[in-house]
Amino acid sequence: MIRVKRVYEKRAKEDGFRLLVDRLWPRGLTKERAAVDLWMKEIAPSDALRKWFGHEPEKWPEFEKRYRKELAEKKDLFKEIRKLESEHKIVTLLYGRNDEKQNQAVVLADVLKRKR
Repeated sequence: MIRVKRVYEKRAKEDGFRLLVDRLWPRGLTKERAAVDLWMKEIAPSDALRKWFGHEPEKWPEFEKRYRKELAEKKDLFKEIRKLESEHKIVTLLYGRNDEKQNQAVVLADVLKRKR
């Protein structure tokens, strides 16, 4: 099972394996407080895409399209996430952004669910 959660929220038992999918470490968060099991920054949007988007809501549809294209090139990382899911049953994709609907973890979770 794949879940999505903001990294600033407190760790919960139902989180299972906590996977940070941001390119940058979340501001003001210690490793202990983040309680991240693995930081997979390679699966996050590229620096160029992240900077282009700039968290401008009107760019979201194009960001999502471009990020899905980037994800299509990262099959090895998908295999790694699938392995984690089979080992831990639950993998929670963590993101730092203060928007629960427009963030890369939501897109990644959707791609993972569609590839089953």
